[in-house]
Amino acid sequence: MSRERAQALLIDLDGVLRRWDPAPMIAVEVGHGLKPAALLETAMSWDIYRPAMAGEITDAEWMELVASRLPIDPDEARAAVAEWQSYRGEPDPEVLAFIREVRAAGRKVGLATNATDRLRGDLDTLGLTDEVDVIISSWEIKTHKPAPEFFTKACQLLGVLPKFTLFIDDDDRAVRGARAAGLSAYRWTGPQHLPYLRKALDLPE
Repeated sequence: MSRERAQALLIDLDGVLRRWDPAPMIAVEVGHGLKPAALLETAMSWDIYRPAMAGEITDAEWMELVASRLPIDPDEARAAVAEWQSYRGEPDPEVLAFIREVRAAGRKVGLATNATDRLRGDLDTLGLTDEVDVIISSWEIKTHKPAPEFFTKACQLLGVLPKFTLFIDDDDRAVRGARAAGLSAYRWTGPQHLPYLRKALDLPE
């Protein structure tokens, strides 16, 4: 952690604020004759995932590429992708309560995420749009975590210097990228970290 007292929070979406239940996603795969995690593994193939989060292709174009790579009939592949995409996860209630606590104490909160052009619709669906002060999307700023440039831009949009910003993510590469950009950064593995993070932000007891 930095010696500077954090005055603002940047927080990741997937794996921190939003959690995913694997059961409905696996049910789609099995129902369409695919092996469990086939859709996720295909979607995360770097050659199609990177341009989707770097703002080079749309979410719809990304999903069309996913469908084209599945070892089933093309029409069924598109149906499987559409059904898989209908589940959008859910907010983690403890993390959401923490974000509200941070904002109630007068600290700014920015959502800092690698995402596609579907992000803002997802946040509306999940009721999260108004829960943060700023939304920093890799698709919109055309650079993605863990690049230090992502964090520099995020702090500019938040209006807080990097040395006064605490970043939380479940990906160690993103944490290292944030530190390289001069932020304090903490790797998230679950709500057991919240008491420490409250102290890092100097929140009232």
